[in-house]
Parts: sequence; C-alpha cells; structure tokens
Amino acid sequence: MPQDYAEAVKWYRLAADQGELPAQFQLGIMCFLGKGVPHDIVHAYMWFKLGEANGDLGAAAFRAMVAERMTPWQIAEAQKLTREWKPTK
Repeated sequence: MPQDYAEAVKWYRLAADQGELPAQFQLGIMCFLGKGVPHDIVHAYMWFKLGEANGDLGAAAFRAMVAERMTPWQIAEAQKLTREWKPTK
C-alpha cells in the first residue's frame, strides 16, 4: 500500500503546532528525510530542538546528528526559528 507522506505531514504538523512531542519528533524526521515535504535540515533541527527542550532524549540525539551536517548559518537560523516558535491553541 503506498504511503501518503504529504497527508501524514499535514496531521503531524497540526499536532506538532500544539506542542505534541511525538508529532514534533516525527515531523523532524519527515523534514530531514524529505518525506511529504522538501528536505529541510533547518526545520528538522527546529522540531528536534523543541522536543529536546521538553525532555525527549530521542529528539536530542537526532538534533545532535542533524547539527553535524549543518553550517553555522543553518544552525543559527534553526535556533532563531526555535526561539520564535509558539504553540497554537
């Protein structure tokens, strides 16, 4: 059965925007792999960092792995996006 990554991203995004840790982690994976969205290492870092800030050790490990593949500018941009992120109601 084919997987509809775009549909999965839509639902993960709705949950992630509300602060749901598992959805933030999964959205980070989707961004990193380019599944359902274009490959976006900056947003992958952001979603993993948000999970890490809330105690998700898996997200922390993935954030560190992603950071090794990023330029200093990309890391700064991802940190800026993380600071600016606010959950929806």
